[in-house]
Amino acid sequence: MKNEKETSHKLSRRQFLGTTAVIGTGALFPSVLTYGSNSNRVNTGNISDQLPDSQFAGVQIGAITYSFRDLRGGLEATLNACIEAGLSSVELMGTGVEDYLGAPKYPVQRRPTQENPITDQEKRAITQYNNELKEWRKTHGTIEAYTQLRKKFNDAGVNIHIYKWTAGETEEELDYSFKVAKALGAIGITAELNEKNARLLGPAAEKNGMFAILHNHSQYAERGFDVDKLLSYSSANRLNFDVGHYFGSTGLNPADFIRKYHTRIASLHLKDKTGSTNATQRDANQVWGQGETPLAEVLHLIRDQKLPIYCDIELEYAVAPWSTPVKEVKTCKEFCRQILI
Repeated sequence: MKNEKETSHKLSRRQFLGTTAVIGTGALFPSVLTYGSNSNRVNTGNISDQLPDSQFAGVQIGAITYSFRDLRGGLEATLNACIEAGLSSVELMGTGVEDYLGAPKYPVQRRPTQENPITDQEKRAITQYNNELKEWRKTHGTIEAYTQLRKKFNDAGVNIHIYKWTAGETEEELDYSFKVAKALGAIGITAELNEKNARLLGPAAEKNGMFAILHNHSQYAERGFDVDKLLSYSSANRLNFDVGHYFGSTGLNPADFIRKYHTRIASLHLKDKTGSTNATQRDANQVWGQGETPLAEVLHLIRDQKLPIYCDIELEYAVAPWSTPVKEVKTCKEFCRQILI
């Protein structure tokens, strides 16, 4: 395969940081058109008074909120991080959402081990918690509660395009999960790419007119892995295609995969990694611009073919002590913008 560092317009970290310094002056980029629900932004001339808009040249750049996993402050902190990073659309992790809405708290605050397993008292507490949570979902964790949460995000200029959460694995729990996701404005729910999820989530998604969006790690590098089989279980099955994991584990060009499967891809996870044949550090997360993932080729493909695929930043490289996850996500967003505009 051609060295991906030779891909047209691929940016190095030094090139990118050298140009982003003039973004604020307007000397580098033309004015970005407004799109969708964010077109009613406040026109005061002060960027702080404007709603986020991270759609560039028709490509919606967002992030999975896992990128802000190290922040304290729960869902409010996550929303504030999205706003500060300038994101107008996100894949929302469900961790902490029910807590924010006032659900009962999980009673065991430690991780049981083989040496210190869960006790009978803790088992009883968990049983009681599960019963209380089920009742809470009927009385307080209603669809209306999630509709109001969606409004909170939307009023801040942030749309929730995918929800990463399920209430459980029963038919009733999955049906509730997709109804919640729909109330949040999502097109579907993400889960790991495997046979169990393809079989379970697909029919529940189809019932609710939504998608089961399956995320890969290194599955494509496994001998005998058959993505076509998993997609065949339901017409509602889609892919959350992680271009970094794919490239890092297989060494193959993710743009080729997207060309073949674009009708079954709902979203991408963007990250920069070394490839599977890197002699120094194989399949390793890198600061964007220092790895080998052909991000520019992927983004140009989405833009030029006008593919309706969400492109989400997933921050996985180590954040330097002098920076923050919010600053790094914002830098990655601007990296995408420079490639696309």
